[in-house]
Amino acid sequence: MISSIETVVRKLRCYIDLNQSELSTLTTLPRKLIELEPGHEIVHEGQRKHNAFILFDGWVSSYKLLPDGTRQIIDFQLPGDFLGLRSLLLRTSDHSFEAITNVTVAEISAKHIFEAFEKAPRLAAAVLWAASRDEAMIVEHLINIGRRSAITRTAHFLLELGARLRLIGIGSKEGYPCPLSQYLLADALGLSAIHINRVLRQLREQNLLTFNKKHVHFHNLEKLIELADFQMAYLDQEGPIMKQSESEGHSHY
Repeated sequence: MISSIETVVRKLRCYIDLNQSELSTLTTLPRKLIELEPGHEIVHEGQRKHNAFILFDGWVSSYKLLPDGTRQIIDFQLPGDFLGLRSLLLRTSDHSFEAITNVTVAEISAKHIFEAFEKAPRLAAAVLWAASRDEAMIVEHLINIGRRSAITRTAHFLLELGARLRLIGIGSKEGYPCPLSQYLLADALGLSAIHINRVLRQLREQNLLTFNKKHVHFHNLEKLIELADFQMAYLDQEGPIMKQSESEGHSHY
């Protein structure tokens, strides 16, 4: 088990090899730790003058509500992810965040975040890099819903979750713990609960993956990647581009 702050460090150092001074600026940011239960709303759409949060433990969903009460899940946030950072610049949150599991979040004021960025510009660049990666994932999710078949988009999304979790030291190429219900997964993929159930059954019958008992098991990772046409380049997890040394490291799914 890795510490809560270590998930943030692992994610940011994937983009920029932060030095000890920059890491100290990050780890000593004044913050208030908050523990929340499933279903608790962390930030609501339209909220103004709120602080940002770093998710230390647990899973969170980000979503928008439509006028008729229906919901579209945008993404799921994992340990090490920032919540509401963009809204500090836009002033108003354009979507909501809700705890899926028991979560621990670190609440950080805009003042302290901007002071840290001024003190450590490379730390600011790392956070910007992480935010850009999150935007790249949203682009893939749009392609999922707009162009990929139900089975392809489901396989692609579950592979993406696995890659994101392994970056922070959770799960392996054999699978990962996943607290999502079929209803949440269906919401994220633009499918009905009945349809996602059928798709998961197809993936199981093709001996590609099994999703049950809150765990995703990969049975044939190579064929699953081929089915989903899963290319990891958009996740940009091959190692830091801005390095402290000339040594280079690469990782693959």
